[in-house]
Amino acid sequence: MNKNVIDNLDAIHKKEQICGGPSANVLVIGNEKESTRFILEILARKGVSGTVVDNKRGIVDLINENNYALIFNITRINQFEDDFRLIREIKVNSPEMPVIMVCDTENQQIQNQQQLLDAAVKAVNLGCGGFFVKPLDCKKIENLLDSLLPNHRVSTAGFDHDGNQSLFTIVGKSAKLTQAVNLAKRVAPTSAPVLIGGESGTGKELISYLVHRYSRRAQGPYVRVNCAALTDSLLESELFGHEKGAFTGAYAQRKGRFEMAHGGTLLLDEITETPLKFQAKLLRVLEQQDFERVGGNETVRVDVRIISTTNKDLLPEVAEGRFRQDLYYRLCGVRLVIAPLRQRCEDLPDLVWHFVNLYVRQAQRQITELDPAMMNIFAKYHWPGNVRQLRNVVLTSLILGTGSKLSLADVSWLFDELQPRSQENTLSVSNGQTSLSELSGMPLEQVERQVILDTLDNTGGNQTKAAKILGISDRTLRSKIRRYNRKDELQLAV
Repeated sequence: MNKNVIDNLDAIHKKEQICGGPSANVLVIGNEKESTRFILEILARKGVSGTVVDNKRGIVDLINENNYALIFNITRINQFEDDFRLIREIKVNSPEMPVIMVCDTENQQIQNQQQLLDAAVKAVNLGCGGFFVKPLDCKKIENLLDSLLPNHRVSTAGFDHDGNQSLFTIVGKSAKLTQAVNLAKRVAPTSAPVLIGGESGTGKELISYLVHRYSRRAQGPYVRVNCAALTDSLLESELFGHEKGAFTGAYAQRKGRFEMAHGGTLLLDEITETPLKFQAKLLRVLEQQDFERVGGNETVRVDVRIISTTNKDLLPEVAEGRFRQDLYYRLCGVRLVIAPLRQRCEDLPDLVWHFVNLYVRQAQRQITELDPAMMNIFAKYHWPGNVRQLRNVVLTSLILGTGSKLSLADVSWLFDELQPRSQENTLSVSNGQTSLSELSGMPLEQVERQVILDTLDNTGGNQTKAAKILGISDRTLRSKIRRYNRKDELQLAV
């Protein structure tokens, strides 16, 4: 395939320096020079790079191999049917990919305007985001780009990309975020194990991937395992693999995550969710870098760097016997802590614009400003779900709102949900609930148990809701309930 890649222009370079990453990449399909040049000039003014392909064969494979944000397909009247088949194929493989059709009518005989109208209707029915006929209207194309391909400027604390494909972007400029990112970059070239702490939704996995990409193992595999999502019986098989016939359903040998991560990095996400018995096996593997697959006798040696994440303070977990002290010291070569969103409110505008850039094309709205009242609410809110919660709030506001200003005016329930709590750090004294003063002087374990009891009472015994409110996993809550041996008294809902 003859492909002419349009290199980044000065405007694109400036955009990247401000946004902290590669500009969006647009694919232009066709060999009509005038329309192609016209589109590329518009893209350059927007700070967007373009890739021109004059041969339409193999387009779907090209799209799958690259990270294009939008496609312009330049067509002619006698090519309509072939291009409609191409669009169907693109939409089957990439249903959310915006495709714009540009019809070159020069030196072609048009039987009637109805022919173009029928083609435009068919293109829209196939999922095209627009249908333009020469002479092209610059303003209309720019407006369409603003709604389908927003490129609002944001500050970033870290990013990495491979060509035009963004690998990760850490948005924000607050001192706490910048300090964590800089420390991660400093430790990355070493082989020291890294323990990343922080509340759920703060971006611990992004920092983990940054450490991998800045390490000497960047060309090796990056393997992640969510310890909280696996049952106790599956953890060993998932991490160490198993031999054929090791247990029912083991029909073939299977490599575990440690073996898959050889020469690279293994992320143990939510490491505190592993049981004590498994922690002992894990410690041995980390110390010796070898293991046997489940059901096997052959020793498998690996060279793996370990990064762990947790949403808990591990020292109290160690003190209370829920996490092995020797494993803690093995994992905590360097400890990074990611501050919650409520402690870095200066990152809110950049994060909101970042999510607008990512999701606005789903709503096909042209967002030009953020409602000051909304941003004031955001600044006062405590964000228990952190950046992940903010992302969902922005996405909901984009989809359900109207106009060019992003606000909460059209989402009343979301407006109510984001109101700051007046007594966030106190416990209710009504309906028999325990007050903060009543807990004063009680042993820590009794305080924890009473808080769990009150939370379960408030949720009607719903463990999933209670765990979410308490900021712990369902597994951790069940473990605590078993330890308290209060199942009958709590009258838990199944």
